[in-house]
Amino acid sequence: MFPNPKSLKMPPLTCTKLALIAITGVIIQIIGLSLFVFGFFPVKPALPGISGSESYHLPVCDLVGNQSGTTLPSDQLRSLYQELSGMPPLFDRLILMVIDGLPAEFVLGKNGKPPSKQFKEAMPYTQSLLASGLAIGYHAKAAPPTVTMPRLKAMVSGAIGGFLDVAFNFNTQAMLDDNLLGQFFRIGWKMVMLGDETWLKLFPGLFKRHDGVSSFYVKDTVQVDQNVSRHLGDELSRDDWNLLILHYLGLDHVGHIGGRSSVLMVPKLKEMDDMVKLIHSSTTLSQGNDQGRMLLMIVSDHGMTENGNHGGSSYEETDSLALFIGLRNHVLDYASVIQQIDIAPTLALLFGVPIPKNNVGVLIKEAFDSLKEEQHLRALELNSWQLLGLLQAQLSGLPCRNFPCDAFSDHQIAGTSECYHRTEDMLCCLYMEAAALYSSWKSKRGTESASNKDYSSTAAAYYKFLKSASEWLSRRSTDKPVKLLAVGLATMFISCVILSSLMFCRVREIYLGRRQQSLNDSMNGWSLDDTFILGVILILVTSMGSSSMVEEEHYIWYFVTSTFYLLLLRKTAQSFSSVGVKSGEGYFGMCFTFLLLISGRILRGWHQGGVNWTSLPDISKCLEQAGSHYVKLLQLVSAFLVISIGVFALFSIQFKQKYFQMVRLSFLTSGLLVLLHITRYQDYTFSSTNYGATLLAQIVYAILGAATIGTVVALPWFFPFPTFNSCPTDNTLSPPSFFHGIQEKFPFVELRDSLYVIGWAYILCWCLLQLLLQQPINSTPILLLLVQILASMLYFASNGTHHKEWIEIAALYYLGMAGHFALGNSNTLATIDVAGAFIVPICLCNNPMHLYRGFHCGCNWNLYTFGTGHAEAEASSNYQQHKIA
Repeated sequence: MFPNPKSLKMPPLTCTKLALIAITGVIIQIIGLSLFVFGFFPVKPALPGISGSESYHLPVCDLVGNQSGTTLPSDQLRSLYQELSGMPPLFDRLILMVIDGLPAEFVLGKNGKPPSKQFKEAMPYTQSLLASGLAIGYHAKAAPPTVTMPRLKAMVSGAIGGFLDVAFNFNTQAMLDDNLLGQFFRIGWKMVMLGDETWLKLFPGLFKRHDGVSSFYVKDTVQVDQNVSRHLGDELSRDDWNLLILHYLGLDHVGHIGGRSSVLMVPKLKEMDDMVKLIHSSTTLSQGNDQGRMLLMIVSDHGMTENGNHGGSSYEETDSLALFIGLRNHVLDYASVIQQIDIAPTLALLFGVPIPKNNVGVLIKEAFDSLKEEQHLRALELNSWQLLGLLQAQLSGLPCRNFPCDAFSDHQIAGTSECYHRTEDMLCCLYMEAAALYSSWKSKRGTESASNKDYSSTAAAYYKFLKSASEWLSRRSTDKPVKLLAVGLATMFISCVILSSLMFCRVREIYLGRRQQSLNDSMNGWSLDDTFILGVILILVTSMGSSSMVEEEHYIWYFVTSTFYLLLLRKTAQSFSSVGVKSGEGYFGMCFTFLLLISGRILRGWHQGGVNWTSLPDISKCLEQAGSHYVKLLQLVSAFLVISIGVFALFSIQFKQKYFQMVRLSFLTSGLLVLLHITRYQDYTFSSTNYGATLLAQIVYAILGAATIGTVVALPWFFPFPTFNSCPTDNTLSPPSFFHGIQEKFPFVELRDSLYVIGWAYILCWCLLQLLLQQPINSTPILLLLVQILASMLYFASNGTHHKEWIEIAALYYLGMAGHFALGNSNTLATIDVAGAFIVPICLCNNPMHLYRGFHCGCNWNLYTFGTGHAEAEASSNYQQHKIA
């Protein structure tokens, strides 16, 4: 005899068991998440210390090298480096002009074709330098993430950072790794920096004079560059510096505001071309006055998408510029492609300092064409030694690890297949082949047997090794430990199983033990929408395993949202035949569903999101091409409707207590101030830096913050009020039905009404903030999202349809995810819009013209950043004080 299964009942979970199991599941989840994060953001392998005199010798026999030479005085150290290198520095002074966000395509064209006519005509002087061979230009491919701080670090250190640098980009810390600026400082160089204050944070104390500006206030496209150019004439006439850094931010800000096709782009390019002409003309005169040989290098840290954003890995974002002006070279093919990290070793050897220790870049060939053959090969040898040192540190099984201690006899370089069985063998064979050819060339030098072919083959062998080693080291810098990621995912899965089982047991106890009858009545079987929700979960989990599906995730949410509401439309149509269902309620439900579907289709076509199809036409692009006045009109209409709907929802509640009247008045005032800000200060093309705009934004933030927080905190507990009835004959404006269950558990608080007010306060606060911070083109999507939320609430509150609570929650969640992508967002960093988070810096003397430290009066200033908190700046007379000193 077997016992009846129905008689077998699981013992109920006690509070102690429930707490222990829940805590265990959460702890396991945290451990798994930590393992996954450590694996996804690995610490890149790096050699400690700095390069010194030992970098001019082959790394031998596992010795780190003697760095005692770095303790010498700067003059002696410079002489020591020059003696050991075997090649004199080609230049004495460097002007590094960084044009933030400038795509190389604007200057050099794309795919072998020249740049567009408008961009070419915008920079006539730069184009004339390229055409005459006085300048050499490259497409410098930047590694992601394409944001300023990690790109600057890559250019001065030759190392590749990780995506964790994105977080540090907003809070830059001092750079501790070996880099060019540190090497220049050790040989006694005097350095001056004008522009982006990121340089000051990365290299504190290295600059003799500096005038930094904030890089995050992207709404200023004029003063941010004028603050650099106003010092330029004075600095170019001085001879007390060796390195002058000019970091112009205006072009990047133009992109953030209006994209590549902004009407401000061409004037900004002309302004940059005028600066290039001024600098080049001045350097030509200074070289005639024996102020030293000078190299002007124009670079950009990254490119930009069509929308003007950056951060991802698309071609438009990684296409940065590297332009050398001053090299004695007449190469006219200036559209070559290099890696951005190649700039570091090239500048190091051009100026006679050691290559940074963790550099993975390769010398730019054309930069050394003017050298003698032995000097060029010596430069390639130094670069090869530096990369070989990295390989020895990261490949314990490297066959030539102890070369030349093991000599050539242990590892013959014959072209056998053994050289290509493993990566270690291949790299060793390539290096030893180049070293053998160089040794042979040196032995033949000065004899009749020496030929140009031997030199060319030696240089080609070195470049082959350098390219292979650089590619392997670059991949190694970004590789992720797969085993650690798998362990982390497995641990999180175990935690999910534990917590899901716990939740299932609790639900089973509640519904089977207490509400068996009601459960049997309402859950005879799974409905179609229930099954669809579970299917969506499986679809989402499966899609996360594909990078392409992650990039184009918005298509999933658009499909899920549309399909789900089509199922609700079907269910509403079936309810007409149900007993006891009023036809009016069914018609209202169908109207709400049609409203959701229509607004969802408009939102889907508003922006072409994702990565691969952003160039396709959409509603926003059509409006932008039609003219800014259409965008402005839509913005005003949308803002008015959003404010009207939100305020009506609050005023429809029949409650007259003074506290609640203050809440209503606060939101009404905030809405009117937002309309005033849009009408007076927000412009689609130009962004205002008016003091009144800043003050008005501060007032809106203060009122909204006080009203929303006060409503959430005080309303449910200190100001309960009786149940309202906004429409006595209809329940379509009442809160969702599941609030009644909560109210039964807490009869001493009118929680249903309080939650309704709190919900509308939060929704209205979010909408007003988005109207204030989003781009003007996104005002209509904000209105449509509000309409969708309202229509969903009204649909689920009607008595003609019956849905489980988790179905209603899932529906609102789908709307939220689809709305996130409908605003132009995606899973790439390039769509993060920081323009709205930073408001104009305000000078303490209340002069709105004093936007940055040291401008005109040199007074103090405060920087109000409503997206990131309030930051106070130090005294702004640093630059003038350094000049006097």
